[in-house]
Amino acid sequence: MKEEIETYVRVEPGVLSLYAVADKANPTSITTFEIYANEDAYTAHREIPHFKKYKSTTKEMVKSLELLNTVPIALEAKKGL
Repeated sequence: MKEEIETYVRVEPGVLSLYAVADKANPTSITTFEIYANEDAYTAHREIPHFKKYKSTTKEMVKSLELLNTVPIALEAKKGL
């Protein structure tokens, strides 16, 4: 997952940030937080071969998937982490 996230952020201009975290009490429960420049960037991301390969490779690992559309209120991060 780390390699995939690094690639998406590096090569896709519309991918602004991606985060993946594991639940401490249940490390197999992964949550991702994804920020795209716009809806077109999200749609383009889902169509790139690299993403499609990732989805097909992990399809047996994913037990549930929930997409939440949100509106940013306040987003901040230290640079260079």
